[in-house]
This record gives sequence, C-alpha cells and structure tokens, in this order.
Amino acid sequence: MTDTIATLDQLEATIGSAPLGVKMKIIDHLDDAAADWVAQSTLAFVGIGTPDGPRVTLGGGKPGFARVKDANTLVLPLDALDDAALAEPGRGAGVLCLVPGLGETLRANGRVKSRSGAEIEIAVEECFIHCAKALIRSDFWNAKVAASPDTVADFGNGARFLALATMDKRGLIDISPKGDPAGLLIRMDGGTATLAERPGNRLAFGYRNIIEDARVAAMAIIPGASSVAILEGRAYLTTNESTRGAFTVEEKTPKLATVIGGAQASLRTSPALARAAPWSSPIAEPTIDPAEALVGHVKLNKEAGVAATMLRLAVNRGIVASGLKTSYKNDLY
Repeated sequence: MTDTIATLDQLEATIGSAPLGVKMKIIDHLDDAAADWVAQSTLAFVGIGTPDGPRVTLGGGKPGFARVKDANTLVLPLDALDDAALAEPGRGAGVLCLVPGLGETLRANGRVKSRSGAEIEIAVEECFIHCAKALIRSDFWNAKVAASPDTVADFGNGARFLALATMDKRGLIDISPKGDPAGLLIRMDGGTATLAERPGNRLAFGYRNIIEDARVAAMAIIPGASSVAILEGRAYLTTNESTRGAFTVEEKTPKLATVIGGAQASLRTSPALARAAPWSSPIAEPTIDPAEALVGHVKLNKEAGVAATMLRLAVNRGIVASGLKTSYKNDLY
C-alpha cells in the first residue's frame, strides 16, 4: 500500500472535507470588504501560471499600491512586482494580500486580463478570506533577525512563512500561506523540500491542484530578512509516518506532508519587500474586521439550497468571531 495521496477521495479521507460554512466564505467577485483589504495591503504574494508551471513573485509598497478597479478587476502596478515579466495576459493568477498587523489574509484568484505599460489587470473569479493560523504560527509581524542567511539551507532552516503556488489543469492558480516556527516550516535535504500540513479550512485547493499537476513554486520568508527563497519543483502528497513525524509539535503529528522533489532553490533580494518595509515601519491598528468581512462573504455567496439559505440567515459576527478565537487557541497544530 502506497503512502502517496493520488486521488481526491484519498485526500478527503486523510484531512476531511470542508463544511458548508467554510465553502460559503468564497465569493466570485471583490466586494467592498475586499476592496478595503487591498487598499490597506502592503504585501501581495502573486502566483502566475506559465507553460513551465506555476511561478511566484512578490508585490509590495505603501498601502494602496494595489487597487480594486471594479468588482471583478484587481490592478497591480508592474513596478510593484519583483518579476513583472511573468504576468502575461491569459495566464492564471492568484494573489495573497497581507495587511500590516493582521493575521488573516485575502486571497483572490483569476486570470491576467490585460497588461499595459504601467500595470496589470487581473480578472477575479474567486475571492475569500484565509484564517490567521499561518501568520500566528510564523509570528510573521515580529522580526527576529536583521540579516539574510547566505545559503539556501540556512535560509530554509530560518524560514517561518511560505507562500505555495499550485496550478490546476486549466492553468488557474492558487497561492496558499504556510507558517511555522523556524526549523518546522520546511525541511531541505539535497534536492528535496518537505512541508507539513497544519490544521486549516480543509478547502485544500493547493492539494487538489498538486493531484492534477505536480508542478509547484514557493516563496519562503524569514521575517526581518531582506531576501526571499524561491523553490520550484514537482510535488506529491504523502502520509508516510516518518516524514510526518519530523514535523510533530505539542505531540500533534500532521496528517500529511508535501514533498517537493527536484527542487530548484535560489535566494533573491526583494525590492518589493524593501518598499513594503513590513518590519521596520510602524504598524497602525488595522481598521478591517475579519469576522465581519467573513459574515459578508457568506451572505454574498450564491450557494443554493435550504441549508445554505439557513446559514445565510443565521450567521452573524459574534458567532464567527467566537469560532475564530477558539480555533486560533485550540487548533493551530
């Protein structure tokens, strides 16, 4: 019996399936809450689908460097992206937006619609708020180093946050946040990199994509460092006990691990990271209320049926905020 997860049935048998409430946090456009999120964001991890597989780059600047043009269009300035050449019209695109001091993130997926001399427009087909667990586990907004390691191995050992870009058979991109303390996020062994699955929303878009297309790209971050590490390779999902056991925390072993084989790794200085200055600029109190935004998204979701209708009527900020607080306290690992 193989340890490799090769089908969606095997995946759901391992990690479970997302409940209706989680599925209904996804909307097909950018609402006012999403527009406010983008306006306050200083960092955006951007995944792009290319003929060679997904690639990942970073966008950054002062709040407002990215903007929402309309309910279906996200605009990114070319000069805000570290590798703007990736963003060609027609290519799948996934964007992960971070707001200073906030644990939750905004994810928007679609395709590059157009590219002018100064900016790209992304036609958004999917938008949702991602929980704060990755940033909590990584302690993302707290810089603990002042210099970047010189080698990929040392960088991997110190990395606490990672954005993983995956691609489905249609070329659409998902970019997912991963976070852990240094030494527990990623294990490098020659040309192989291994990541742990931590408790999340069980939407598992990235894992579903890996089953369809093994090619992946990842960007690793050490909070406080000026460089990033880029990993590209072919991934598979495994339930191997020894592989998973290396990532045990608080006597809790992850249910699966992602193994990236033939990993091509490089270190790069990131101008976007320097512009955003996430660890040297004063962090203002965000005006975003993630729980309220999640409620709005559930109510905007177009899922049909009695259960969905009842959920839209029943959901409120108090329920969502309480659920998030409990999950962040008891279900990080």
